Amino acid sequence: MAPQKLYAGAKLREIRSALGLTQKEFAARVGVSLPYLNQMENNNRPLSTSVVLALAREFGLDVTELSAGDSERLVSDLREAFADPLFAATSPALPDLRLVGANAPGFARAFLDLHRAYRQAQEQLASLDEVLGRDDTVLRLSPWEEVRDFFHYCDNYIDAVDRAAEHFASRDGDIFRLATEALARRKITVRLRAGAALRHLDSASGTLELSARAARPTQVFQLLHQVALITQKDLLDATLDLARFQSEAARAIAKIGLANYFAGAAMLPYRRFLRAAQTTRHDIETLAEEFGASLEQVAHRLSTLQRPGAKGVPFFFVRIDQAGTITKRHSATRLQFARFGGACPLWNVHRAFETPGRFLRQLAETPDGMRYFSLSLAITKGGGAFHAPVQRYAIGLGCEIAHAGALVYADGMDLGREAAFDPIGISCRICERDNCHQRSVPPLERQLKVDHDHRQLLPYVIG
Repeated sequence: MAPQKLYAGAKLREIRSALGLTQKEFAARVGVSLPYLNQMENNNRPLSTSVVLALAREFGLDVTELSAGDSERLVSDLREAFADPLFAATSPALPDLRLVGANAPGFARAFLDLHRAYRQAQEQLASLDEVLGRDDTVLRLSPWEEVRDFFHYCDNYIDAVDRAAEHFASRDGDIFRLATEALARRKITVRLRAGAALRHLDSASGTLELSARAARPTQVFQLLHQVALITQKDLLDATLDLARFQSEAARAIAKIGLANYFAGAAMLPYRRFLRAAQTTRHDIETLAEEFGASLEQVAHRLSTLQRPGAKGVPFFFVRIDQAGTITKRHSATRLQFARFGGACPLWNVHRAFETPGRFLRQLAETPDGMRYFSLSLAITKGGGAFHAPVQRYAIGLGCEIAHAGALVYADGMDLGREAAFDPIGISCRICERDNCHQRSVPPLERQLKVDHDHRQLLPYVIG
């Protein structure tokens, strides 16, 4: 393998500037011509071995400082910053980012500082918006956030859609067959095909293809989703009209959410599922087996049982990926999730990845003194083929401690012992605990005291 060429123009300029030398003086010291030095400083030529040796001999430079480590870190940070939806239409290509990282590291760091300040300002504004109850027109939500808030403020329960799904599933027979027959009446044929997308409707041929490699609960869910879009169109549109979303994008995303809601509610019809949940004491595995659903589908459905006059246990539900990013969130309890960032690292949902396939139990207390029972589980979804992508995530389901006795999973836990409750928060930026060993950043709008001669868990004291 040919040796990798070393381009370090920015570092070369930094060394020369620190020594206070002109290009002519610096070129003479390292034994190259002025044009050659200029080309190296602009990364038009790599550093030669003789130049590297001259830098070490003349200036005592540690040659490892010339490596591209800093540049690569800058490029990585820039890629993360440009993942912000703000740059969706203008995100530069990776080669361009590498040029910036290599040739203009000062500019790259300044840009990262600016983006960081922008994000912090957005978070502070969002916090103020929620606290002060300002009109959404003052601080416009993204379409995704607008839809998420719609479901949140409905307690994740949409009565008309839920009852329509329950009525659809009230007829005798397998739900897959009922859905297939409903589409057949609309001249649509359902086919399972290996290698297909999870769901694809070809309106011209009147064919709905479902992936033959998907798990059965996923096939049923996707089939019912299409049933909702076709047979419940007027209901979905009327619900969307009442929601009055600010943009067509938000309305389109919400329509997916409502069709998903119908699918889940048809698979797990409200009254029958509520009775079964109470009878089994919310045993997720037993419920999944009884209704032919996945564990995630059951856990999510448990968090939607908020029908007036027939409410179930108020649960919170969350799903996170391996990076700790929350991809689904809902809470019918007083526990709420941060609008930005991931969940508290002390929450057991993160540890679930260490023990895939096992339920983890946790008693937790938030800074406001509320106590919760929390259950978490890591889930892996295979793609049905060797080269197919594999999804890995963890789900968390929990309730306030007053309802823990209704859960089979709380059996044997010492609910009355103070030390049994782990202190968790919502997000480091809004959590005021001053002795948390997992704190990543200081809380917003709190004064910090730094003592250079004294160090505890944190390098600062929260005032």
